[in-house]
Amino acid sequence: MKEKIRDLPVSPGVYLMKDSQGGVIYVGKSKNLKKRVQSYFYNNNSHSPKIKKLVHHVKDLKWIVTDTEFEAFMLECRLIKEMKPMYNRKMKNPLGYSYIVLRQKDGFRRLEITNTLEVKGTDSPIIFGPYTAGRNTVENAMQRIQECCKIACNKSLAAPASSIPCLNYSLGLCLGMCLGGAAAQQYHEILDRLIALLEGTDRSLYEEMERSMLEAAEQFDFEQAAKYRDAIEAVNLLLSKKQVIEFTSENHRIVVFEYLEENLIKLFLIKRNEVLYSGKYSVASSAEIEMLHTRARDLILSYFQGDHRCGMNEVSRDEIDAAQIIYSYLQSSACHHLVIPETWMETEGQCEMDGALQQFLSFDQPA
Repeated sequence: MKEKIRDLPVSPGVYLMKDSQGGVIYVGKSKNLKKRVQSYFYNNNSHSPKIKKLVHHVKDLKWIVTDTEFEAFMLECRLIKEMKPMYNRKMKNPLGYSYIVLRQKDGFRRLEITNTLEVKGTDSPIIFGPYTAGRNTVENAMQRIQECCKIACNKSLAAPASSIPCLNYSLGLCLGMCLGGAAAQQYHEILDRLIALLEGTDRSLYEEMERSMLEAAEQFDFEQAAKYRDAIEAVNLLLSKKQVIEFTSENHRIVVFEYLEENLIKLFLIKRNEVLYSGKYSVASSAEIEMLHTRARDLILSYFQGDHRCGMNEVSRDEIDAAQIIYSYLQSSACHHLVIPETWMETEGQCEMDGALQQFLSFDQPA
């Protein structure tokens, strides 16, 4: 093991830890394989009990070098799904995906967090998700938002009608939905605005929270301002996860390149949550760049032409991990990407595609 750790490269890649029987018990990835794997075995006093137990069982090590950190992320994701290593399961909650569900009973609507999408009786819930942040994170986010908006009624949906308010009413976290009347109407109005915010159709509630935060700060009510700030951060968390789902479900055809060296790039073709093609290309001369333009055009037509699976298609739980990696990569400064419209796949649109590729794959040349 010491020799293998010493021989580890400083490149991006994936490492596979094995037990005494040769079985893979953990798969990880890193931008720097040597530094990451060494961290398990040296200065490990601060490690969690799970990590210490893992290290105790590691008897062999294998690694796979990749050209980019993005490829390491994607490879790790695929290997974990295929191999299901014991310690990857232990270190990640198997119910790590969560949903926000709007349920209704006797005119009382409540937002709930769940790991499953079971339908209760004749219930026809509105569903948001899946979210990869984990149930506790999503629950905390929703709690902050509802308390800030004073719609955190904690009366059970199954409880009989009563004139006694819920506990949160006395704490100033509930408008009094549980008492009915005008407060109940106001509760439903705020809840409708929150639903519209999560759906991306109305940001008025978000803007109102921003104004309230600034007003509280101007009045030196920093405790209240902090509550609004936390609620705004919670909204941003939920909306960012929603954007991943929406972007993936649109089934974009995407061309991506990343610099490996000054005159060397890695080209990717991506669709939905898959990397369909990857290859390295030199861009050291005008002739090489021109060849890349032709090659990229041929690859796009080969991989994307005739594929009409566009439009909004639901993203499954099995797809969401890879989708999150791809979305984050495209939003980062590590790469450059171009979305290929479906119209460019038609003969009359290919001239427009050629012009866009010329501009996209333009590289500074030495004098």
